[in-house]
Amino acid sequence: MAARLLRGDEDAFTAFVENFHSRLAQYSFLMCGQREDAEEVAQETLLKVFERIGELREPGRLKAWVFRIAKNECLMKRRKSVFAPAAELSLDELRPRASDGAGTTAFEIADWTALPEDLVLDTELRDAIARALRAVPEIYRSVVLLRDVEELSTAETAEILDLSLDTVKQRLHRGRLLLRESIDQYLRARKPEGGRHA
Repeated sequence: MAARLLRGDEDAFTAFVENFHSRLAQYSFLMCGQREDAEEVAQETLLKVFERIGELREPGRLKAWVFRIAKNECLMKRRKSVFAPAAELSLDELRPRASDGAGTTAFEIADWTALPEDLVLDTELRDAIARALRAVPEIYRSVVLLRDVEELSTAETAEILDLSLDTVKQRLHRGRLLLRESIDQYLRARKPEGGRHA
């Protein structure tokens, strides 16, 4: 697709928008926190991609390049948005509790597919996941979104966020733990007495 975009192929641009628009809107919503801002960020990102496609030096890195633009657009939108918080709160000192005496286990978002199908598809669960992601401090959320939702590599995530590989790994681990704690609370609250799902 990147090669076709670089050649100015109109069909490629249409396919690109169809493929990336909803993903950029979701990413922007979870980063910006407001649907109004998210849609603007998604649109601005697409426009920037079209305007600057000639700057793409490595066509195989199209996705990482697009999300780097989206990250920058989101940061600019947050600075100007009427929804922007007056102050940023840091939860860097938050230490997630281990679920057992053996320590904690890294949580993979993909593991949610192991839940019963009717629960995974439940709108309420999807909303709970989105709320949990938005509640994760931005320094962790940005890494989780790029690595686990967009499935970019650790190296690509580090490049997009201007972080070291070790920092990405640490923030990903912390972000997954925070998500796990939030989703575990949701699932425990849904579990009927007797330990069986309705």
